[in-house]
Amino acid sequence: MNAHPPQITAPPAIRSLEATGLGQVLMRDILLKTMFRMSLSSVTKISKTLCLPIPQTIELIDNARGEQLIEAVAAAKVSTSSEARFQLTESGKARALDALTQSEYYGAMPVPLEQYEQQIKRQSIRDIQITRRQIKIAMGDLILPPSLIDDLGPAVSSGRSILMYGPPGNGKSSISNGIRAAMGDRIYVPRAVVHAGQVINVYDPIVHTQVESSDDNPSLLRQTGNRFDNRYVCCERPTVITGGELSLEMLDLKFNPVSRTYQAPLQFKATGGVFIIDDLGRQEEPPQAIVNRWIVPMEMNYDILALQSGEKFIVPFDTLVIFSTNFHPNDIFDQAALRRIFYKIKIDGPSQSDFLKIFAMVARKRNMPIDEETVLYLIQKKYPTIDNVYANYQPVFLIDQMIAICDFEGLPRHMSPALIERAWKNMFVESETILR
Repeated sequence: MNAHPPQITAPPAIRSLEATGLGQVLMRDILLKTMFRMSLSSVTKISKTLCLPIPQTIELIDNARGEQLIEAVAAAKVSTSSEARFQLTESGKARALDALTQSEYYGAMPVPLEQYEQQIKRQSIRDIQITRRQIKIAMGDLILPPSLIDDLGPAVSSGRSILMYGPPGNGKSSISNGIRAAMGDRIYVPRAVVHAGQVINVYDPIVHTQVESSDDNPSLLRQTGNRFDNRYVCCERPTVITGGELSLEMLDLKFNPVSRTYQAPLQFKATGGVFIIDDLGRQEEPPQAIVNRWIVPMEMNYDILALQSGEKFIVPFDTLVIFSTNFHPNDIFDQAALRRIFYKIKIDGPSQSDFLKIFAMVARKRNMPIDEETVLYLIQKKYPTIDNVYANYQPVFLIDQMIAICDFEGLPRHMSPALIERAWKNMFVESETILR
């Protein structure tokens, strides 16, 4: 979809334990905990789980053997396919248990936050240049006025915050998703990062879509086939979508008191991608409070998170934030907050001409024959009753209603003024007094 995607520099493959940026004790303890919790013994499985190349995994095991924490397992039968196997000594098990009382984290070696900051710069969302053609393709079947594309293009290419507002049912959510699709490239997401000895899980299969793996070659024990640092996952640029369920605490580090590890907040998982706040104004917190939480990240390109101890630290903020609301901005924000949102784009309903195009497109997709008399009835008789206010959702709603009626009645799918009347009743609820 991206005709000329930017060349993202991958995090270089690990060639030495020093290149991980991690302390020897941290790596040793993660190795011991991983072998203990997962009952691993083969070098290739340990290497794959730790996300380290085989040579560095062997070096790590050798270091632990020197401390008498790991020992080799004698092979019952030697064959050309066999490989060395290892197990924890009693001292190694004791050390693993002690380390687990401090943190239950095991598995992939984390990436120091400072290293991840450098990778973020190599794949910044602010370096993306989107063309008009890419925007149009990404929007798929959405019929948008050229003026809207004029506004969206520079907004997306800037990587700055966007506020989309307008009446409901006109595709603000679909446009937000189309923006993500227009980017069309991939980035590298760390499985976990570490700061001040605290491990923070970042990679989330619900948020991140893996597109490429980099595995070592188990037949070359002293070489590495990794194309990039396997502590990262090569993913599509992430998209996090929240709606009325969003709360301010969801933007904080989440500490698990049982495992004594942290889960990255939503906006950190969205680094390098898009964070969409849909239905702004429907959350428990007022819109002003939600936007205030984003002021520092949007202006300074960094966020401030806090550990369980209360210690605060700075993390990079490289995310395109899209606010979407059905309310007029002046009704939910003060001018100071609006000034912080770089682009404000109004999403209006379609013109009558665009409405008819959408109606015809939906009918074609649903295999619903177009009846000119019914369309004229809809335009001349029904829409004047609502001041000819069209919305993008209405063609889908009306046609699906008519299809449901036809299918229920056992009739061939068709349009008629009578079916339009029945569908129209379900699209709008007339005001009335309900007696109790």
